[in-house]
Amino acid sequence: MKPTLHIHHFDHQMALHALFARLHHLPWAMLLESAGPLGADNGFDIITADPLATLQTEGALTRIAQGDQHESREDDPLMLLAQRQHALLGEVINQATPLPFIGGALGLFGYDLGRRFERLPSLAARDVTIPDMAVGIYDWALLRDVATGQWQLVHWGDEAGLARRLQWLEAQQATATEPFALQGKWQSNMSRAQYGDKFAKVQAYLAAGDCYQINLTQRFSAPYRGDEWQAYQALSQANRVPFSAFLRLPKGAILSLSPERFLLLDQRHIETKPIKGTRPRLADPALDQASALELAGADKDRSENLMIVDLLRNDIGRVSRPGSVSVPSLFAVESFPAVHHLVSTIHGELDAQWQAVDLLRACFPGGSITGAPKIRAMEIIEELEPQRRNAYCGSIGYLSQHGRMDTSICIRTLIAAQGQLHCWAGGGVIADSDVDDEYQETYDKVARILPLLDTLR
Repeated sequence: MKPTLHIHHFDHQMALHALFARLHHLPWAMLLESAGPLGADNGFDIITADPLATLQTEGALTRIAQGDQHESREDDPLMLLAQRQHALLGEVINQATPLPFIGGALGLFGYDLGRRFERLPSLAARDVTIPDMAVGIYDWALLRDVATGQWQLVHWGDEAGLARRLQWLEAQQATATEPFALQGKWQSNMSRAQYGDKFAKVQAYLAAGDCYQINLTQRFSAPYRGDEWQAYQALSQANRVPFSAFLRLPKGAILSLSPERFLLLDQRHIETKPIKGTRPRLADPALDQASALELAGADKDRSENLMIVDLLRNDIGRVSRPGSVSVPSLFAVESFPAVHHLVSTIHGELDAQWQAVDLLRACFPGGSITGAPKIRAMEIIEELEPQRRNAYCGSIGYLSQHGRMDTSICIRTLIAAQGQLHCWAGGGVIADSDVDDEYQETYDKVARILPLLDTLR
């Protein structure tokens, strides 16, 4: 029997974090939080847990779990995801609705999932246990309208199933957990001298014509103990950004404080908003405004941004209706708690023969965190960075049952696994880049993350 969609007004006055505190400890509990000033990029918070099925990809294998049934497949992970969503929830309904998510697939698409779509070398160490893809298929979700504070419950099934889900939600209670605390100092995976050597190698590749831009990243790690949800709450209060997320996975947790949209698909309209260009926020308002104005006119940052705009225009164009790709906004300055960013906007119309997973595959991983050309940049990243990026520079988001997809770029994102907390920061390097400026930029980007977590010792 085909399931029916129910949309139920959830008469609850609890704050977002207080409500998710009842669920955060559950395997596959997910929170997508639209924080910061209300705008086009943030309108709803989404909470879900208890999926119908899960898909976890590691290397060539995707493990699918549904109830007590388990199987492993070597097929394209995104194809498997679309097939499982269709099998459980039926045909995607391409229709307009005020709700962004009405059930479907939601979770993590890690940077290293890109190895399934492009042939890349295997040089960097894989030392984190989080899967390359970790996604649940959910037949329910709670959505909070950020503007009104009102909650709605979406549920696929019959009236009895809706009643059971409401009872299940009311039965969930927040549990006492061990306080979060770092157990040691942050350590980078490269020294300042090593960063300089890698920067010089990037410049050599640029001079040789291999690439126009290469993203170079360092990773900070520290041991920790206690509840990762407590860490996320503190970070979220200090970093109000539109694509925040907390994902509870079987072998760890993802804490994301991303300001960057990767791909939005809504009624076959595509939008991507790459970030390239950064300046730190300053305490003095006049100096802070001057910093933003300087970024707006900086030739180096504009050049860096334009390279990625061209790359993403090409990626989107692979699955867009011919002639539909446009750039309505170029080099806009958007300000966030720690930094100012230079942001451009690209639009397209998804061709009738393609679906959301095809768009995701065509553009993955996002060009703003690789460099250009993308594949050669990824090969050089694999050579220069000591460990794989894992979730970092991947994407978090959903593929809703009504055809809408919205995903972030996993920058300002931490992985908690095996008693270690990992946080990355990097930037695009071009021929005009200065090594000291680029190195400092990595610290500017985590200025409201690493020091704050230090206070939770």
